Amino acid sequence: MAESFIGRLRVGLERTRDILNADVEDLVRGRRPLKPEDLDKIEEGLIAADLGLPATRQAMEVLRAKSAEIWTGGVEAMRSLLRDEIRSILTRPTGVVPFATKPWVVFVVGVNGVGKTTTIGKLAAAWKAEGRTTLVCAADTFRAAAAEQLEIWAQRTGAPFHRGAEGADPASVLTDAVRIARSRGYDAVLVDTAGRLHTKGNLMAELGKMARVAGREVPGAPHETLLVLDATVGSNGLAQGREFARAAGVTGLVLTKLDGTAKGGIAVAVVRELGVPIRYVGVGEDVQDLVPFDAAAFAEGLIGS
Repeated sequence: MAESFIGRLRVGLERTRDILNADVEDLVRGRRPLKPEDLDKIEEGLIAADLGLPATRQAMEVLRAKSAEIWTGGVEAMRSLLRDEIRSILTRPTGVVPFATKPWVVFVVGVNGVGKTTTIGKLAAAWKAEGRTTLVCAADTFRAAAAEQLEIWAQRTGAPFHRGAEGADPASVLTDAVRIARSRGYDAVLVDTAGRLHTKGNLMAELGKMARVAGREVPGAPHETLLVLDATVGSNGLAQGREFARAAGVTGLVLTKLDGTAKGGIAVAVVRELGVPIRYVGVGEDVQDLVPFDAAAFAEGLIGS
């Protein structure tokens, strides 16, 4: 992983890292066995960072079992144990080989305001830098400004763009986009979907219809369904994740606004809960600040070195 990525990730996770490192050095500086009250402070820090109760308990079991290593190894021993545990939780196989089919159809889902449009624009730019052509499809036909916002991003990144009329059937818009991409030999189609509230079953049903339509046009499509979650909402992201995973067949996660939260541990909670990998993380506003996820680099950014 490039040094620039690790640097941006460390900056993005700085607020969370401050929480997790609070009192840790004082606790282990004396090189003594950890007392129950010491472990309580560490546990509180993990929960405050939204690591989630199951992941926190898992990490605490490791610390309790290896308190002798912390006694002799000090601060670095504790950080190393936590880094290893978090990396282990976050390491998940993707289950897909990107761009194995042409066009590679990717649905981008999530509630309004999480950064779906920005994520699509940044992905299109990243794939263009790799020499791939990506058609951006505005299948959110319900929100008046959605297509306009997406078109601006497409123009900024030089990506081909397709939209339908306002209020058009999203499945029909998607069908046209996939056919265009196939006829022109594009490598990928990035599909923006309506910002569905995770409690609205009828909208989830429509997402299922879009998936069936895509599969008829290109075998195996959608090849990826990326759920975009806003890191700043913390544990509320888990509720969104459960519903989307159940209704939309989510294959991967995109965690945005990581630079604006003290609760970056939500990444650990969501992956542990849903069992799907994080594919990308957003660590800033610039186009290059959406980066492929790396579990080891994330664990280092979260805990410190």
